[in-house]
Amino acid sequence: MPRHISEHTGERIAQYRKLRHLTQRELAARAHISYSMLTKVEQGAKPATPTVIAAVARALFVQTVDLTGQPYMTELQQDELDVLIQPIREALDLYDLGADPEIAPRSVDELHSAAEHLCAQIRETRIKDAARALPALMIEATTAAHAAPSEKAWQVLASTYRTAYDITTKLGYSDLCVVALDRMAWAAERASDPVVAGVRQYLRSLVYLRSGQYDIGKRLVGVGMGTLEQADRSRIRDVAVGQLHLGAAMLAARSGDGDTAAEHIADAGRIAEATGEAMRVHWLSFGPTNVAVHQVATLAEQYRYAEAVRAAGQVQIPAEWPASRAAAHIAEVARAQLWIGRSEASLKSLQHARELAPQQMRYHPMVRETVAGLVSARRSMPDTLTNMAHWVGI
Repeated sequence: MPRHISEHTGERIAQYRKLRHLTQRELAARAHISYSMLTKVEQGAKPATPTVIAAVARALFVQTVDLTGQPYMTELQQDELDVLIQPIREALDLYDLGADPEIAPRSVDELHSAAEHLCAQIRETRIKDAARALPALMIEATTAAHAAPSEKAWQVLASTYRTAYDITTKLGYSDLCVVALDRMAWAAERASDPVVAGVRQYLRSLVYLRSGQYDIGKRLVGVGMGTLEQADRSRIRDVAVGQLHLGAAMLAARSGDGDTAAEHIADAGRIAEATGEAMRVHWLSFGPTNVAVHQVATLAEQYRYAEAVRAAGQVQIPAEWPASRAAAHIAEVARAQLWIGRSEASLKSLQHARELAPQQMRYHPMVRETVAGLVSARRSMPDTLTNMAHWVGI
């Protein structure tokens, strides 16, 4: 059954606040946010931004997923995605058991093609298809890497772990995404691939970005940059460095350092001019478009919503851009539109994001918060909003 609107993030914040025996003013002071903002979020009158959620989670000593309600089990069960998580969990746990004598793995080239196919499915937001196929491929790639170790075999295994990270992150399993990243580091070390290791540090920094631990995230970016210095000069290395700058920009923006965020965006922009659009380099989608998208996101994270919407109006998404990235950007724009009072435009943006990436958007906490905000802002809901609210579980 769909959850009642009272079960939004603000309601969960209020519940945990009362468990900690804190008043709204005390929690606002601990979280370093305004009392007015907190009261509106708890009432459901304003959507909780990622920055607010992370700040409150730190102050309450809980995880951000405790406040967002992830994973969204009712919807996962409806979509039959919940049953696909345990096989991924089990496959991740086989990493150090050596070759399975009952498995005759395909060639490394064939396994590489299969791993790339799963990456493509994630980009197309075919999460269910990728989740169904991943465990068997991960087990086969594990046996192949142990039976005939080579740089490429370990890279293929690292790719399957990256896909596990993508799936578990998108579905809200924060514990498993951390395990997947640890496995990715383990495989990257055996592949002696500093670029894969650097990308892994970028992904780790995103975990800390989501949890509001910005200082640790910044340190991870620094470690990633140092790791990439060990790689040979190449377009691939430049793409990874550029992506780390974008991660650093988001961390700076969320921590309130707009100047540093702008510097990292500028650095990434200069690199993107040289690399051009690089949409399939070590699972990244770097290039001028991604820099422009991150510019919008950093403005939104600084509550500069009107500027974010204007900047978004200048972004031209290439037709071949991954649906997963395009939808995430459009959802970000929808949030900014809601905050500046453009509710109809926000709803249209959410519908567009849903069309591009239905499985991903259904489980995106920002989408849920924006929908909840639209419901609260509209005295009478059009059928399109009612449908959207039921779809995300409100």
